[in-house]
Amino acid sequence: MTQTADAATTTRVGEDNVGVPRRRIVVASMVGTSVEFYDFYAYATAAVVVFPHLFFPKGNDTTALLASLATFGLAFVARPLGSILFGHFGDRIGRKATLVGSLLTMGVATFLIGLLPTYNAVGIIAPALLALMRFCQGLGLGGEWSGAALLATETAKSGKRAWAAMWPQLGAPIGFIIANGLFLLITIFLGHDNANPDLSGAFLSWGWRIPFLLSAVMVILGLYVRLRIEETPVFARAVERGEKVKTPLATVFKTSWRQLIIGTFVMLGTYTLFYIMTTWVLSFGTGKAVADGGTGLGFAYRDFLVLQLVSVLFFAGGIPVTGWLADKFGRRSTLLVVTAVIMVFGLSFGLLLNADGMSEGSMLLFLVIGMILMGFTFGPMSAVLPELFPTNVRYTGSGIAYNTSSILGAAVAPFIATWLATSHGVGWVGVYLFVAAALTFVALLVMRETKDESLDDVK
Repeated sequence: MTQTADAATTTRVGEDNVGVPRRRIVVASMVGTSVEFYDFYAYATAAVVVFPHLFFPKGNDTTALLASLATFGLAFVARPLGSILFGHFGDRIGRKATLVGSLLTMGVATFLIGLLPTYNAVGIIAPALLALMRFCQGLGLGGEWSGAALLATETAKSGKRAWAAMWPQLGAPIGFIIANGLFLLITIFLGHDNANPDLSGAFLSWGWRIPFLLSAVMVILGLYVRLRIEETPVFARAVERGEKVKTPLATVFKTSWRQLIIGTFVMLGTYTLFYIMTTWVLSFGTGKAVADGGTGLGFAYRDFLVLQLVSVLFFAGGIPVTGWLADKFGRRSTLLVVTAVIMVFGLSFGLLLNADGMSEGSMLLFLVIGMILMGFTFGPMSAVLPELFPTNVRYTGSGIAYNTSSILGAAVAPFIATWLATSHGVGWVGVYLFVAAALTFVALLVMRETKDESLDDVK
């Protein structure tokens, strides 16, 4: 193929010509995060509609649900550990091999969930195995995001890093749509009613296993794409210069502790917004209505899930918008504006979530506003966090910041929001979001602009 024809069919990446088609980098970074988030959301859905019935002792339904949600929370404990584990190898061995390892860890664990025996078959071993698989999912996701972000940013052309880095961010809405859409279709096709579950019905007998087993197809696709990419040129140059460190974890805490703190709080508002707009709002929206003596809105589970799936499309649409804006105007200024709007949105909860006469249309409006803002704040993050850290600890540093923020913003957000809505009213959930976004706003004020900095630097 001639040079002219080659240039017409593909765009080369990196400041030097590394000979890797840009489209292959895009697919490799996006397909992996799509698989990872698909696996994560599939478990989240099953933790509410499946596992309490099949993997925990019969008795109190609330206790079984809480136990199931506890296994869901295990992943948030495992994610920082995954960022340390995979970050070590990502900074020592390379981005490519580590990304394959994180994908396999997550994918194999998810597939095995689809094969697990239930409590009726093996007793207490069933929830123990479920917890182990969930922990492995968290480990894999902890190493996945930062690796995919580095794959995108470290192969991007100058001035286009935020745009390149937004592709792995699209994995979150894509994974959400596929996982929850698949569960929705299966429950409709098999006639499952979450309000009155039939333990002998097709869905709880075998249908729930389908999304987990199908993850194998996505993992194989992800592996195929990732095994065909090269090591990032930025990491390769660092190796040539002898700049690898023996202990990335110790080095990042010694040399980049300030960036770790800033990066963690830069992500805080994003994580809090997302888990309020997905996990908490689902329980609030489908909870018993106030008119019936409850504290929720009384929407049917399937109806509300459809509203969420529609709103997630706006999440996906917002990601490329701020990817472009962050390259044009800078990461810091773009995110400061978006975070300020999130603070205003938080203060509007009492007005937008009116339990008296809340219609599907008004609920959808609330979800769409929140998800658009989620796309705006999430889009530039896979450029911002890697750019905060030097090459030799970038995998470890960006991963720790991202996943520590998941504990502070994601793991506790649904519980805090539920307590606030029940004891003080839904308006206080918005105040909670306001506070989290305000902390992010302060972190952004302290953060340096990273738009024009070289990723080759070892500071």
